[in-house]
This record gives sequence, structure tokens and C-alpha cells, in this order.
Amino acid sequence: MGAQAIDGAAVAAKLQERVSEETAQFFDERGRRPCLATVLVGEDPASHTYVRMKRRRTAKVGMESRHIELPADTTTTELLATIEKLSADPGIDGILLQHPVPQHIDERAAFEAITPSKDVDGVTMRSFAAMAFGEPGFHSCTPGGILRLLDAYEVELAGKHAVIVGRSPILGKPVGMLLLSRDATVTYCHSRTSDLADHVRRADVVVAAAGSPELVRGEWIKEGAVVLDAGYNPGNVGDVDYIGAAERASLITPVPGGVGPMTIAVLLEQTLVAARRR
Repeated sequence: MGAQAIDGAAVAAKLQERVSEETAQFFDERGRRPCLATVLVGEDPASHTYVRMKRRRTAKVGMESRHIELPADTTTTELLATIEKLSADPGIDGILLQHPVPQHIDERAAFEAITPSKDVDGVTMRSFAAMAFGEPGFHSCTPGGILRLLDAYEVELAGKHAVIVGRSPILGKPVGMLLLSRDATVTYCHSRTSDLADHVRRADVVVAAAGSPELVRGEWIKEGAVVLDAGYNPGNVGDVDYIGAAERASLITPVPGGVGPMTIAVLLEQTLVAARRR
């Protein structure tokens, strides 16, 4: 068949353009710019790169950013105090804690210290509950980006079978909830799943989010399925065998340039929403 590549960079650029225009309007109306605070713990090179990228994009759409960098030996208590201070700061609209944090820190406790009204990365349990129950709240950014890609390419989800490969609390689990809210039938698969190939073969929509290079083989993909690869591994390799899957799928996200650009675009969109709600 030969799949059409989903151009996440183009969809993200359109979203960021709209956010930029609405940010300028917000400034005209309120006399201030939305502000995103980023918190980075430790010296992980990839995390530093991601945060720099997010701060550049924040500036590009006309928002302010405040960056807090903490040493690798920061304790959970110290990190919680930093996040709680940002949560109480009226000059901050959104808070992003770059993850993963060093292993000795209780990451879940740190996420939960973010006040829900500023959880623009969609990482708290309250945000997950909002996604699960269809209540107002913030989407986890990568799952939210996946939904926006599906909408941009007019993929009908009602009645379709979606298979999620991965169950992380900020990617696999929430994307399943968002697909369920669109009336898809959702199957979660993971490292303990028996006959993973059989599950994937029955899927109309596949979301690969396991963090395992080319785990999902091309021959597993059903003819005409839509494939969203949320994995990113060394060497620009996703969680899907792209060449093999593209022969059978109708739509597929490349790595890079597919799901990745949408994550930051949704983060910026939700920061603007948080500023408006305040």
C-alpha cells in the first residue's frame, strides 16, 4: 500500500503560529505575557537539550520563561519546596519538571507538588483523572499531541480498535484514556504481554510507546492501519520498524519529525490556556 507520512513538524508549526498570535492578543488584553517555569535537576545532557529547546520555543511564541536549575544531589524535600514555591508564585502560569529526575528523588511526589492549575505538562494524578473522566484539565503533552495529529489527518476513531504498546503514567496510560474518550476500543500491551504480535495485527490504530527500538515489527501491522511512533531511541530510531510498517500502514509518523514536535507545541498551548484561566 505505502503509507503517507504524518508531518508532525508541519502540524506543530501551525499550532505554534496560532499560539503566538493568541499570546500577542493576551499581552494586549492583560499587559503581561504567559510565563512557563522549567525545573531541571542534575546534569543529564539530553534533559539539558530538551529544556533549552523548550525555552527557545517559549520565547519564539512570545512567552516568558523562568528556569530553575538544581544540582544532582538535590533531595526530594528540596525539590518539593522549589516546586511549591513556584506553584504559589502569581507570576508563573505553568510549571514543567523535566524528567527523568535523579533516581534518589521521588519523582511522583515531585509531580504531585505542582498545583493542578499550573500542570501544563499533564503529569499529576489530577490531570490523569481529568483525561480519564473527560473533565477540564491538561493533557499529558505527548498524548495530547498524538490526538491533535489524528485530528489534523482526519482519522476517525469511533469504533476503531487502538492498541497501545507501553503503559507509562505520562504516555501509554493517558493516550489510552484520550482514545477511549473518542469512542475507540483500547487494548494496553506491555513487556509482560503474551502474543504482542497478535494484538498489534488486530489494531486499526497502533501507538508505540515502550522505549524499545523497533519493537513493533512491520509485518505485524494490519493493512491500512494508522501507526503513531512515540518512541525515540539512540540513532533516531523509534519503537516501530518504520520501513516495514510503512509498506502496510495508511498513515505513519516518522522518527524524528512525527510525534516529537507536537509535545512542545501542546506544552505551549496549555501554558496559554493556564494563563487565561488565571
